[in-house]
Formats: sequence, structure tokens, C-alpha cells
Amino acid sequence: MNRWWRLLVKGALLMGVAMLFGPLAHLVFFRFVPVPLTPLMVIRLAEGEGLQHDWVSVDEISPHLAQAIVASEDGRFCKHAGFDWHAVQQVWKEYQKEGRLRGASTISMQTVKNVYLWPSRSLIRKGLEMAIVPALEWVWPKRRIIEVYMNIVEFGPGIYGAEAAARHHFGVSAARLSQRQAAQLAAVLPNPRVYNAGKPGPYVRKRARKVQKVIRNLGPDLDCVSPDPH
Repeated sequence: MNRWWRLLVKGALLMGVAMLFGPLAHLVFFRFVPVPLTPLMVIRLAEGEGLQHDWVSVDEISPHLAQAIVASEDGRFCKHAGFDWHAVQQVWKEYQKEGRLRGASTISMQTVKNVYLWPSRSLIRKGLEMAIVPALEWVWPKRRIIEVYMNIVEFGPGIYGAEAAARHHFGVSAARLSQRQAAQLAAVLPNPRVYNAGKPGPYVRKRARKVQKVIRNLGPDLDCVSPDPH
């Protein structure tokens, strides 16, 4: 009996160590190695969609895109440690005042969701997301987070990442995206399966102009995603 009890305790400890250090080892690995596929890509493939996805380094992506994504999705990206509690407070105030609840996900949270989790909303998925984000921010620098996000985010049905999106929508490489084109790509991210960056309607054009204005106002708050001077 004691022998089986010791084996049970040993097994539980090993499982606990694996659960603790497995994801951390995974994060360390992808700190340096391109992310080849995400759960969303696999799900869309299983549903019969295509897959346009070409990984490029952050230095091969126009800095306009990183700036536009931060301006559109997470203006405090360079300041927070994964969670924007200021945005959460604003969302809660809006909900109390207007009864309308909008999201407060940061780029770090969206990166975790895309790399590790599934797209549907649930408390379990959100709990896992909240647990992984601090580790992500600890292991990956901000430029790595934005690099991975720009390479895996969905920009349209079957279109993932900056390189595929730039070539599909504008016929150029990600490195040659103009500020306007980058702003249009960022503008569709709330719903890339409905809006088209290459053929923008009134909503996307208006949102893209707003993104460009926000970029000018953010100034030094974009330093963490700006090109490395070295």
C-alpha cells in the first residue's frame, strides 16, 4: 500500500512539474523560433479554408504596421505588463453607464490566444489566457510579442500574418507597406472576416484615418515597437 501511495505521489509531482515547466519551455522555444501554425489556422483548414502564411522577421515588416496595430488595438502596449488595467476600468465604467460591454484585450492577450488557445469564448479559455500572459511578458520582449502577433494574426479568410496580407491585399511585400496600407490592415482586425483591407469601405477608411491620427499622438509610447537602432 505504501509503495502504491509513493508512486501516486511521485506521479502527481511529475505531472505538476510538467504542467508548470512545459508551457514555460514552450515559450522559451518560440522566443527564438518562428511559430509555424496556430490552433485557429488548423481549425480553418479543417473547415475547408486555404492557408496563406509566410513568416518574416520583424525587421522585414514595415514599422508602419507595428505602429498601426498598437494604435488600433492597444495604445498602452509599451507600458503595461500584459494587462491594461486602465482599459479594464474604462470598460467597466462604460458598462455601468451605457450597459454596453466591449473587450479590453491587449496585444499580449491576443498573442497568447492565437498561439496557444482556441477562438471560441469561454471562462476556461479566458482563465488559461490570463495565466499564460504574465509568463509571455516575462520570457518575450515587446518586440518579439509584436513580431509573433504580426505573423500569425488573421487578416482575412485564410490569410495570416503581415507578409501574406500585404501581398494579398496590396501586391507588395510586408516590408514595403505604406502608412496608409498598414493603417487599413490594422483597421480590419476587429473583424477581418467581414472587412477588407485592400478594398476598404467607409468604415475601414474612417478607422484607418483615426489609426494614423492616433499614431501621431502616441509618440514615445511606440518606442518598444520601433526599429532597433542597432
